[in-house]
Amino acid sequence: MSVIQSQNIQNPKTTVPETKEMNDKDFITDLLSTEKYMTTSYGTAMNEASHNSLYQDISMVCNESHQCLRELFNTMFQKGWYTLEPAPVQTLQQSYQQNAGMQNQMPSGNMTH
Repeated sequence: MSVIQSQNIQNPKTTVPETKEMNDKDFITDLLSTEKYMTTSYGTAMNEASHNSLYQDISMVCNESHQCLRELFNTMFQKGWYTLEPAPVQTLQQSYQQNAGMQNQMPSGNMTH
């Protein structure tokens, strides 16, 4: 049986100076990490919001943070600083089967409170 090497999905790397000072890649990586932390924190805040208006405000800011995070990721990917690895077909099939099994366990119909 032959093994097919899957090729990574990436753009050509934009070079940055390798010095002790932060470069563009370092700044964007730091911003991306911060946005990931912020969106997680906003999610927690939304779960614990005691007032609907507060929930809506946090949700709006969270969505803006998600958009910023996505733009940072896209910039890193375009500059070749972020590489994606295609998932093996077997992994995708296993994930699909697991999720299909979970879907069958979910109650059908509308849930009422």
